[in-house]
This record gives sequence, C-alpha cells and structure tokens, in this order.
Amino acid sequence: MKKWIILFFVFLLSACNRNVPITEHSQGVWDHYFVYPMSKLLLMLGHAFQENYGLAIIALTIVVRFGLLPLIIKQFRANIAMQRIRPEIQKLQQKYKGTDMETQRKLQQEMMQLYQKHGVNPMSGCLPIFIQMPIFMALYYAISRTEEIKLHSFLWMQLGHRDPYFIMPILASLTTFISMRLSPTATTAEVATQMKMMSYIMPVMIFMGASSVPSALSLYWVVGGCFSIIQSLIMRAQWKRYDTEVAK
Repeated sequence: MKKWIILFFVFLLSACNRNVPITEHSQGVWDHYFVYPMSKLLLMLGHAFQENYGLAIIALTIVVRFGLLPLIIKQFRANIAMQRIRPEIQKLQQKYKGTDMETQRKLQQEMMQLYQKHGVNPMSGCLPIFIQMPIFMALYYAISRTEEIKLHSFLWMQLGHRDPYFIMPILASLTTFISMRLSPTATTAEVATQMKMMSYIMPVMIFMGASSVPSALSLYWVVGGCFSIIQSLIMRAQWKRYDTEVAK
C-alpha cells in the first residue's frame, strides 16, 4: 500500500509542468516554505561538494533516511509486537467468522482493544512514507525549477531530464525488489503470499515511475533503496534472533 501511494505521486508529478524558476520571492505556501528551502539546501550541499549536485542529492537522501530511522525502528518493534499477539488475533478471527457488518464491527472493536492493551499501532508503518511524500514532491519541483541543478550533469545523466539509458530506473527497480524480499514482516501465511507477489509487481511499477521523472529523482530512489537493503539486512538479523528466542 505504501508503495502504491508513492507511485500515485510519481505519476501525478510527472504530469505537472511548472517551469517557473524558484526564488526567495516565489509566492505561495508550497513554493516559499517547501520548494525554495529544498532548492536552497541542494545548492548549499552542491557548493559543499564543489558544485556537484549529484553528490548533493546522495547526501540529502542519506540524511533523510537517517532522519526516518527512529520511525523505521518503531515500525520494526511494532512488527515484533504483532508477532507476539498473532495467536490472540487468530482466536478473535475464529470467534468472529461472520461477514455481516455487526460481526465485523465487533471484531474490529476487540482488535483495537487488543492493540491498545499491548501498545501496538498497526498503522505505524505508514508514517515514514507520509513524511517522505512532501520531501519527494519538494525535491521534484526544486530540481525542475532550479537551473543549476536541472542542467547539471552527473555520471551519464542530466539531472533535470530522464535517464537516456534507463540505468537508474533499472537500479531503482532492482533495489526495490531486493529490499522488499529482505524486509522482515510479521504476517499470516496468506498475507506473506500476497507480499511475495507484490515483490514482483512493484519493481515493474517502480521502473515505470522512475522512467517518467528526472534522473535526479531516480538517483534519490536508488540511494534510498540501497539504504533500505542495508537496513533490512540488519533488521533481518534481529528478527532471526527474536525467532530463536521464541523457539527456545
């Protein structure tokens, strides 16, 4: 679900065509408080890297990912908590098997009470993606409306234009696939099967999205994907340790 939200904004942004240069005099809440600060930050980082805005985007991505790390850790702990209460969840599902509205209402009510009792927030995984959305959108407009960044060449790409060789979209798709397959989740067998299917579908969607936006955004996506892979490997090790403790 989180990936679908990102893809919606990717295609939404790809349809936008606001090419008016962004400056400190730009009007409107979005331009003045989101796009201009992002543009200014990228210019400052680029200056720190000797006017290399590709490295500036990489540095920005890493900073954002480290900033989101506490939320990711909280999400991971929520997964462990969900794993612990899974037997109780299954009992409630067996108790309320009916599909009528009243039965489902009682099931949801008791599920919420169970979550509150154990301090579990099943929606905690959505928060990181909602925080990233305005960052991603501001980055899109900052790149498109800042000439120094838009026309800058990094590796084989011009940051304000799509990757001519589709290398970044392919890498974005690949890192998404690996990250999804490595991510530890506490789910039922049915949901695990669905997640496995999504791990094949989503890379295709990511490739389509990354192919339609400036290569700078694809670069942001690839670096973020690499960060997620490392993060998933560490959390996967922690998850295996938890499984071992439960087995004992």
